[in-house]
Amino acid sequence: MADNGRGNRKIQTGTVIGDKMDKTVVVEVRTMVLHPRYKKYTRRRRRFKAHDERNDCRVGDVVEIIESRPLSKTKRWRVRKILTKALG
Repeated sequence: MADNGRGNRKIQTGTVIGDKMDKTVVVEVRTMVLHPRYKKYTRRRRRFKAHDERNDCRVGDVVEIIESRPLSKTKRWRVRKILTKALG
């Protein structure tokens, strides 16, 4: 994991699906999970609210988010970096 002197913080990669709030983006993380009995993959998605200090992220951007202390009632993640910008 990320060893930046702050313990082991989880890092996720996802797509920004909402940027209407000030300094906050909604990031959707998609994963494929193997069914234990039927051995078929199913798609799972999870949505996180992440802190975006400079309001740089736009809908469609692929970002890396990192776990942080609680910043609000539902916000527990920070945008670490923007991997790819959305077209347009």
